[in-house]
Amino acid sequence: MDYISTRGKVGAIGFIDAVMMGLADDGGLLVPKHIPQVSADTLKQWQQLSYQELALEVFSLYIDGEIPREDLKQLVDDSYGTFRDAEVTPVRSINNHLHILELFHGPTFAFKDVALQFLGNLYSYISRKNNSIIHILGATSGDTGASAIEGVRGKEGIRICILHPHQKVSKVQELQMTTVDDANVLNLSVEGNFDDCQRIIKELFADVEFKHRYHLRAINSINIARILAQTVYYFYAYFQLANQGQAGKVNFSVPTGNFGDIFAGYLAKRMGLPIHKLILATNENNILERFVREGVYQPGEFHSTYSPSMDIQVASNFERYLYYLHGEDAQAISAIMDQYKVDGNIVIPADKLATVQADFVAYGVQGEECLRTISKYYDSNAYLLDPHTACGVAAAEQFTSEDEVTVALSTAHPAKFDEAIRLVNIEQTPPPQIEALFDKPQFQTLVGGSNSEIVEQLVKFY
Repeated sequence: MDYISTRGKVGAIGFIDAVMMGLADDGGLLVPKHIPQVSADTLKQWQQLSYQELALEVFSLYIDGEIPREDLKQLVDDSYGTFRDAEVTPVRSINNHLHILELFHGPTFAFKDVALQFLGNLYSYISRKNNSIIHILGATSGDTGASAIEGVRGKEGIRICILHPHQKVSKVQELQMTTVDDANVLNLSVEGNFDDCQRIIKELFADVEFKHRYHLRAINSINIARILAQTVYYFYAYFQLANQGQAGKVNFSVPTGNFGDIFAGYLAKRMGLPIHKLILATNENNILERFVREGVYQPGEFHSTYSPSMDIQVASNFERYLYYLHGEDAQAISAIMDQYKVDGNIVIPADKLATVQADFVAYGVQGEECLRTISKYYDSNAYLLDPHTACGVAAAEQFTSEDEVTVALSTAHPAKFDEAIRLVNIEQTPPPQIEALFDKPQFQTLVGGSNSEIVEQLVKFY
């Protein structure tokens, strides 16, 4: 399988090179040259597979023998052997129309573990095989950082630096990152918001000479391996419903800020998974909702919300979708992104908007509605939603018809966001792993939001 850039200036490269490149050297994002097609017969064969077996089959389509199958199987088994539930990503039925896909059973209680346990092990595998130096650089709105650190902490040949917005993540998210005292981990608390952190990352990766000199590798969802890993649980959830006799019209409702998780669902649908609706749930930072409704992509005023991992205005995976929306025309995407730098917005014509609205529906959940949704399902179903999942469930309520079922992606354990849960007078007992964090010392460096200050820290660390 070859990988190419959405902007057309990176020649076809293999899977491992794509993982190592992260952000394409021309500033675009890497995508598979062809999306593998999965037939109805293959879907039927996959329906009874365990999560690990299914992941092996999906990854094999995109790796195409570049990693020997036995090695790949070991990577998959090692990655998902760390999860607390035997099903890895179990599906819980709430009522006849709503199911919750629990993605928080990994080491850091967040959906990012599904991709980052695999990517961390993959980086370690590549480092050993190629005797290469890997310096991981990433930004987080909360969960990516902890998951990425957990995936590579203490591993030989790998160093990791994570930027997070100072005091704009939940306390548990902060503690999960900053209580790690491994020598190969650096946490930078950046004055600004997540978009500032993400901008710095993308600009440093776009400096190809700097990226190569310091062996920088990406852990954010700009890395195509992240997206591929996330497609697996769409297949798995669909199969769980099919095994229960519910494989009619199946929707997925996805709380999203960076467009990575829902793009993985879009990719699964393009591969042949019969997803009915992809429901895009946002919070007050609703740039993506506006795009789906009006065809205008324009970052606006930043809002701090009860669902901080979605407090994002610039969606780093959006360019991948634009690429497919424009018929895989890399020249068109390059021109659009150049113009975006000038205008600060992207406006698509009516025919393209019709395609977008065939691909997605969208709903922006305001803060009070998010809290009401948490209360509602706790009272009626004794099921506690974290605020991000609550956004997904609120959006599912808007778009699930009588003859449909919706799987809402639960992206984090509610104990990670106790600040919001307490606002609706719900007392929860956190898992012991989370409770123990509050007794540990923290290790982080507060820095300003300029590239030069980040570079100064990186040079000292790497």
